[in-house]
Amino acid sequence: MWEIIVTVVVLALVYDFGNGMNDAANAISTVVATKVLTPRRAILLAVAGNFLGPFLLGVAVATTLGKGIVEATIIDSTIVIAALIGAIFWTYSSTIKGMPISITHALVGGLIGAGAMKGGLDAIIAPKVITIILFIGLAPILGFIGGLLLTVVIFWCFRRVRPTRVNEYFKNLQLISATLYSLGHGANDAQNAMGVIAITLFTFGYLGNSFYIPIWVIIACAAAISLGTGAGGWRVIRTMGMKITKLRPVDGFNAETSGGITLFFCTLLGIPVSTTHVISGSIIGVGAVKRLGAVRWGVARNMLWTWILTIPVTAAVSAGIYLLL
Repeated sequence: MWEIIVTVVVLALVYDFGNGMNDAANAISTVVATKVLTPRRAILLAVAGNFLGPFLLGVAVATTLGKGIVEATIIDSTIVIAALIGAIFWTYSSTIKGMPISITHALVGGLIGAGAMKGGLDAIIAPKVITIILFIGLAPILGFIGGLLLTVVIFWCFRRVRPTRVNEYFKNLQLISATLYSLGHGANDAQNAMGVIAITLFTFGYLGNSFYIPIWVIIACAAAISLGTGAGGWRVIRTMGMKITKLRPVDGFNAETSGGITLFFCTLLGIPVSTTHVISGSIIGVGAVKRLGAVRWGVARNMLWTWILTIPVTAAVSAGIYLLL
């Protein structure tokens, strides 16, 4: 029994470390691209935000992932292990290629594939899964609209101020927006692994009759994602911060603020969303205000295909792993 629990915890922390590496781009790409912070200082800021996020905004997302994807009555350690292996495979493969993905949806796909292989499609909690899938499209749209509207408002408010002066103002303000986004990122994404560890403990009777997230699980997962962010996924950072559109400090502030507000909203509602989708949509919205040609749509298209493939690929891989186990 202990061997199984240790295996789940280790795999969950490996997954969370990869989460931090890939999603390091979400938290620091804009502030690095605008040269407001050096990469080293930006990483330290992201690490702090990722660690503190779950403690400040609660663990509703972890509860959703722990018992909201697959019926709790059929979840066992084999499903959890297969789901984690599928998510780890997709996460590290994408990070090596420099492609920002939804780590959250990688785990959701893994749980769907392994859960359906054991209990059939009836074992999947359809309403919650449908909500998560809908937010694959809604999250970047919310980020896009927020980034676009905030940029329009800021540009109008500072329309009589020289651009160089505006960027000087927003160099300091971007530190606040980057911190806001890092907190939202840590609050939503660090909870993925918390949910699968907690459901494993619950299955083996270590949480009693009520499902909750133990404090040591929160600390371990927040630390793992923070270490992954510290390690950095520099190829992903270049894609997010430099290849989608050219960013100035005011642009970085608008993208991070829009993304951070969206993440806070979804986290408080307990909806696991992709921080990658949110910040990508925000960056595209900011770039589109200047002109549509300012956005490199080829890069955006490649990212979109990766997002679409994430759940089907991880579901298939995890289903295969489940059969092998």
